[in-house]
Amino acid sequence: DPRPGHGVPPGEQDHAITETAPGHSTLLSGRSPASTGIVTNGLGVADPATRILGDPDAPGASPARFRGSALFDWLRAADSGSRALSVSRKDRGAILPIGRAREDVYWYVGGRWTTSDYYRASLPSWLTAYDARSGARALAGRAWDLLLPDSAYSEPDSEPYENGGKDFLFPHRFPADSARSVIDFPWMDSLTLDLALEGVRQLGLGRDGHTDLLSISLSSTDAVGHAYGPDSWEMHDQVLRVDRWLGQFLDSLARLVPGDSIVFALTADHGVTPYPEDLAAHHEPGGRIGLKPLVARLNAAYDHRFAMRFGFRTEAGLIYGDVAALRARGVDVDSVARATATEMRALDGVAEVYTPRSIAAASDADSNAGRWKRQLPDGFEWMVAGVAKAGYQWSDGTASTSHGTTNSTDVLIPMAFW
Repeated sequence: DPRPGHGVPPGEQDHAITETAPGHSTLLSGRSPASTGIVTNGLGVADPATRILGDPDAPGASPARFRGSALFDWLRAADSGSRALSVSRKDRGAILPIGRAREDVYWYVGGRWTTSDYYRASLPSWLTAYDARSGARALAGRAWDLLLPDSAYSEPDSEPYENGGKDFLFPHRFPADSARSVIDFPWMDSLTLDLALEGVRQLGLGRDGHTDLLSISLSSTDAVGHAYGPDSWEMHDQVLRVDRWLGQFLDSLARLVPGDSIVFALTADHGVTPYPEDLAAHHEPGGRIGLKPLVARLNAAYDHRFAMRFGFRTEAGLIYGDVAALRARGVDVDSVARATATEMRALDGVAEVYTPRSIAAASDADSNAGRWKRQLPDGFEWMVAGVAKAGYQWSDGTASTSHGTTNSTDVLIPMAFW
């Protein structure tokens, strides 16, 4: 139980935007997003200068925005024979733990495992053969049903707010195109672990006297959390399944690599906030804070006034854009930031709002100001940064729940070493 006083103390993400890209940039670098340069998911690994091997229409990805070094760089500096393999359903989950190193880094695109030309010009033959087997296609027509009897699940399975009000009751059947749709089902984690094991086998990791790095990012808990929330049968069943798959993976890995020469670390990039509707049912405060209307008004006012686009946008309580261009046109940016902060602070669920000027003056005792300072790199152009009250999330939609706040549900994470 991750709550204080209930067992082993948890890890804690100590930055403000608890999203996948910033979180993964910290895990093996030991540095905050303000240092790694990975501020948000949107400002994560997207790179139009690269192409995806085998799928030129898919968005390119690379660690171009990542700054500094990470664990693998330090391993390679100590031992030129060290190698790395990193796999994840998500591009950012595979890329960012490795930093900028051009190693074996693979993620799932359009129903197959691949990478971008940042890492290599063509896929290795072993991965092409693995893709051809496509275990995901074998799931077509199957159903995700409970692993254990109904009585083992204390949560309700009849909440119509889950999954956008569609298919929120067990069992959940795979669509015909299971190779693509598997990303929304627990089996994506099983496939990711299987690929990691195949990669270890083919690359001979951990068996040549050098210290190698295997990074695996499992994304199904995130997908299930978004769709069904943390208080659902689906999440309960997902955790049971990933626990068993991890056990099978560790047993199999020990057959390839001597177990006494492996160091394991298990942690996470973020948590998840319960569905506001679920909190309301238990008479607890909660809700969604939508910032898109505020940003739209900001853009409309200055785009029209100067006949150009300043590109203000919002993500996880942060509003950022081309502040320098606004200042260059004689606008009192501090005044605009204060007015925007006042408007944001009036929204239901907002606890605090910072501007660049106010956060610089915040005391060391202000933990949320500290988290935002560790989120935003020097020179990053931003207008306001907000703090959500407990139970609230930054969201303009209602079809899912989310994460991204500084609240305990989002920042507390597991941490285990073996």
